[in-house]
Amino acid sequence: MEFEISQKILLTVFLMAMVLGATVQKTNFCTMGAVSDWVLMGDRRRFRSWLLAMAVAIIGVLIMEATGTVDLNDSRIPYRGAVFFWPRYITGGLMFGIGMTLAGGCGNRNLVRVGGGNMKSLLVVLVMAVFAYLMTRTDFYGVLFHSWMFPMSPDLQTSGVETQEIGVLVAAAVDSEALGTLRMVIGGAVVLALLLVVFKSKDFNTSLDHLLGGLIVGLVVVGGWYLTAGPWGQEWIEAAEFADEPPAGVGVQSYTFISPMADTLAYLANPANTIFITFGVASLSGVITGSLVYSILSRRFHIEWFASWGDFARQMGGAVLMGVGGVLALGCTIGQGVTGISTMALGSVIALISIVFGAALAIKVQYYKLLFEEASFMAALVTSLVDLRLLPNSLRKLEAL
Repeated sequence: MEFEISQKILLTVFLMAMVLGATVQKTNFCTMGAVSDWVLMGDRRRFRSWLLAMAVAIIGVLIMEATGTVDLNDSRIPYRGAVFFWPRYITGGLMFGIGMTLAGGCGNRNLVRVGGGNMKSLLVVLVMAVFAYLMTRTDFYGVLFHSWMFPMSPDLQTSGVETQEIGVLVAAAVDSEALGTLRMVIGGAVVLALLLVVFKSKDFNTSLDHLLGGLIVGLVVVGGWYLTAGPWGQEWIEAAEFADEPPAGVGVQSYTFISPMADTLAYLANPANTIFITFGVASLSGVITGSLVYSILSRRFHIEWFASWGDFARQMGGAVLMGVGGVLALGCTIGQGVTGISTMALGSVIALISIVFGAALAIKVQYYKLLFEEASFMAALVTSLVDLRLLPNSLRKLEAL
């Protein structure tokens, strides 16, 4: 029996997400861990794995757009949108980075841990889902954020620019009509720079898990774009336009893991209605399933619970920040850090930098509080900012790590 196009796409999304979940479980690909390793130990291998995923995703998008296979300008999450929501990217990114540090991992990592039997991560995911739902399906975002962020966000169309893609912005700045060439040159330069950073480390080059993690994550993101913006994707969108009951969430998109948690809550509230099974629902369930299968086969599956009430409170606070911040920033460490970056959108770059900075700052503050139990939060914060070279060393309050 031949599947309808939506079923074909969602099944493929699920299977690719299974590969992603199994790979992340096997290779310990973790964006929060990548920042932590770098900040606390100077080990950049996991960070290089993340950079490799970005490079692979950018290469895939460059090739597909250059050949006319896909067009990502009208993606469901408006990475390249003409309204430059810089307050969202910065505020949301900082919230998400701090939140993933408190919760011990980003949205994708917590989904993988659920598949491995971690009950802490199950509660973290549920809290993230609730707050993502509030942000996307109630007035929560409009009242708390949109009312003051939108007036501060410039509309690039007023200056004749249709998108915040970096190639387009550069072309407008230099008054060039060679947009296609500029896209390839700028994208190629970014990819080359990323790969030079990635492969300059001998330790990274000899680590199969780190290589595999970055490669698979990047390829899965490329696969998501191809599925929804390529030939099947166009058929999917057209079929939805003429359907009596169009399925939810149809459109050009790839993998991200915060807003889809809200989609999953909406589906669980109406489990008999399959039109609520979106790309995001398929991707979340696929990641958990892939991680579960690998955990059982590798005998890594084990139940884990909170170590203390303090651990519970910290992780729940992190989940709230990730649920709100992930929607606000238009993505997480995968949704903006790989998927968004692959579109070469300026906002994605700002969101990524904000996420990394928020995580690095939170990691340092936590570590100083651990080393100096009597130290105040402000002393740990100021010292952390000194370590990050944002304040002069004369303001240091605590002994250096």
